[in-house]
Amino acid sequence: MFSFLNPFSRPKQSFAFQVNDGGRGQAGFKGGAGDCVVRSIAIATNLPYLKVYEDLRMANANYAELRNDRLAKRLNSKGSSPRNGNHRNVFHDYILGLGFGWVPTMKIGAGCQVHLRPDELPSGVLIVKVSKHLTAIIDGVIQDTHDPSRGGNRCVYGYYIKK
Repeated sequence: MFSFLNPFSRPKQSFAFQVNDGGRGQAGFKGGAGDCVVRSIAIATNLPYLKVYEDLRMANANYAELRNDRLAKRLNSKGSSPRNGNHRNVFHDYILGLGFGWVPTMKIGAGCQVHLRPDELPSGVLIVKVSKHLTAIIDGVIQDTHDPSRGGNRCVYGYYIKK
């Protein structure tokens, strides 16, 4: 509460931020969408937005066709477009297949241990999972359409790091 009075407390660091839509506008898409997964993958891998979009659309369609769970039923009813958002069950294996490794930073019941701050995450190329969002961080700069860090207070659930 009175951390400003504590001589041992450190000021919170924040990542630099750069607006980047991952090539979405260049691919001809307009308006808002829940496509943070597509954007962050395109940014972190330097793949064209449209290729990542189509790959995830196919992955969503395959999941909906082959499975019989809630997610498959939702994908069948809403459609398999990555514009409607993507589920971890679908995009996790896709990101791993692109040469990334998954590092979980949160355990059940442990609370938030890692925040979206440069002193708490490694350097390099990262795709970071925060609540209801994925964002790309490249060499200490958040690349996204908005700054998701909440001033360095946003909790990180885990991150994909380029091997």
